[in-house]
Amino acid sequence: MKMTLPNLLTLFRLLAAPGVVLVFLLVPRPVADWLACALFVGAAATDYVDGYLARRMGQVSRIGTMLDPIADKAMVALALLALAVWSPLSHAIVLPGAVILFREVFVSGLREFLGDVAGRLQVTKLAKWKTAVQMVAIALLLAQGGVNARLGMAVFGMDGTMVSAILAGEEADPLGIRGMLIRAEWGGYIGIALIWLAALLTAITGWDYFRKARAHLGED
Repeated sequence: MKMTLPNLLTLFRLLAAPGVVLVFLLVPRPVADWLACALFVGAAATDYVDGYLARRMGQVSRIGTMLDPIADKAMVALALLALAVWSPLSHAIVLPGAVILFREVFVSGLREFLGDVAGRLQVTKLAKWKTAVQMVAIALLLAQGGVNARLGMAVFGMDGTMVSAILAGEEADPLGIRGMLIRAEWGGYIGIALIWLAALLTAITGWDYFRKARAHLGED
């Protein structure tokens, strides 16, 4: 593998995918949540940069072209795995995450079967939006784990009745717990809404790809 800058960025993104899971295994929370979020956001940023630099610098390579989609899918799949295991919102993430993973496996299988024909099936703008929404949703949900873990420390020693009283404005709130809880709650709602939107876009683009590929699936 030729070590050009675009290829190094792609390789970083590929290695960052298992790194998101490893930080949860090796680092205590909430530090693990913030490290995973930073690693994911940094890797997601290279998704655009490596392709742009490869074209700009005339360093487009076969190995880079091959690794780029693998790195994208590995990053999304392993980040969803981490969220399903460690996120406090995992119950709301598993189903859209399953839709996203099913589509990626299905389309990857189609591309492998179609071979060279797959390269002629144009990527739509909706597919690019799907990827962008996935990245933003996963980043928000990884950050949400850090926020919730920090709040868990902030309200340590308080029972549910005290927290409810603070939220209702019935007790003094010198630590600003009420504001933090409300912001964390809304952050979770936004992350969940985006991951469901990503799942919807994923399903639509997957069906669109299958529809275009059907003409090439005949036995003749």
